[in-house]
Amino acid sequence: MNVALEAEGLVKRYGARTAVENLSFQVPAGSIYGVLGPNGAGKSTTLRMLVGVLRPTSGRIAILGGPNTREAMARVGYLPEERGLYRSMTARSAITYLARLKGAPAGKARKRAVQLLNDHGLGKVKNKKIKTLSKGMAQKVQVLASIAHDPDLIIFDEPFSGLDPVNQRVLEETIRAEAARGKTILFSTHVMEHAERLCDRILLIARGKAAFEGSVRDALALAPSVAVLETDGDYDLAAVLIPLGFQISEEQGEHGNRRWRVRLENGHGARPLLQACVEAGAPLSLFEPARASLHEAFVALVGDDAKEAVR
Repeated sequence: MNVALEAEGLVKRYGARTAVENLSFQVPAGSIYGVLGPNGAGKSTTLRMLVGVLRPTSGRIAILGGPNTREAMARVGYLPEERGLYRSMTARSAITYLARLKGAPAGKARKRAVQLLNDHGLGKVKNKKIKTLSKGMAQKVQVLASIAHDPDLIIFDEPFSGLDPVNQRVLEETIRAEAARGKTILFSTHVMEHAERLCDRILLIARGKAAFEGSVRDALALAPSVAVLETDGDYDLAAVLIPLGFQISEEQGEHGNRRWRVRLENGHGARPLLQACVEAGAPLSLFEPARASLHEAFVALVGDDAKEAVR
């Protein structure tokens, strides 16, 4: 396997507190790789060590086949969690400036900035100052600035944070497009749906430790089975099933019905679930098995105390 990034035994301590403990993983070249976990799990600390912002307490990092030297880092694009552009610069000049810092020639950097802005629907604001742009637009400009020097390895720290659903979809398309060009993308997030749609492989982190590393398919295989139910009208199915030990959550319903998602585990399978609904006289309009989510896999691996920390 051709590896774009490798971490072995990464540890980061701050005095007596351990933020990251013994993380090891490999990111295949050309893949989309997700580092997932709740806020405070150690994701940003891990990414900062990968790009050299933080020095590991111990462990080894290899970037594009070697140590993370200045030459290697010139081939890396990095979007930090803390956003920040020079607010008095125009969108075009901000992207050009950051591309030149990474070694791109001036003419190529200017041309690339205009191309990226046009390709991502921002051509009309290329000459507007960052301080006049909306938060979402400014964040899109910073994403484009991080890839303006055409890096081989792209590392995004919580790139979807602060974006509305439309711009989140646009960013997903950008990530897929860069991967289609042969780039390797690693991004962190606490929103499991993004990783589920995008990633080839993932690293699940909880409390600074690896809970899982592998393919999304293998992670989903560890999740409990689930069933989706719909009840007519305003019927409260949770009030019936929770006292019986079922784990149930409500989803967005349709056509005036209420939709429910029930985990099937620990003896609470599909047959006992259906029997409980029938005995309660629940007005069911839908009862079907459903594909487990990455969020449910994470909860199964880490425990219920993490289920509210990730989505």
